Amino acid sequence: MPNIDSASANNKVYEEAREIFTAYMQQKNLRKTPERYAILEVIYNAVGHFDVEKLYVIMKNKNYRVSRATVYNTLDLLVECGLVTKHQFGQNMAQFEKCYGFKQHDHLICQKCNKVLEFCDPRIQNIKKMVEEAYDFDIKHHTLQFYGVCNNPNCEEKKAD
Repeated sequence: MPNIDSASANNKVYEEAREIFTAYMQQKNLRKTPERYAILEVIYNAVGHFDVEKLYVIMKNKNYRVSRATVYNTLDLLVECGLVTKHQFGQNMAQFEKCYGFKQHDHLICQKCNKVLEFCDPRIQNIKKMVEEAYDFDIKHHTLQFYGVCNNPNCEEKKAD
């Protein structure tokens, strides 16, 4: 059974993200198209990381009439206005994730199977605070990525070794 509180919280986050996106497009004199809002909605209902192709396929499977160019361009806008984060994990193509209203987290990337695991450690926030104070610097956001090999027995590449 779905958690109603988290569903309503997610809906609230989506509505706030939609308002931010609308204000951003108005400020930039960009058209507020149904396709752009549909892409935003799909992203904010998704879980985890995705690449452009995966998002495009999801949009097509939901019978949205969007081109790859629209998906690329809308993702660029969402990154610019701070609603989506773009990651470059190793040599793989760029991956994205929603970021408005979600807690800061960092990543573990398996160099064999390319799996990306998220983790949150409060000590990192303490380090961030200490760095801000020591260098009189206002950190707006950060990324931390650890690369290695997962110990998952189902790691696809490990089976081939």
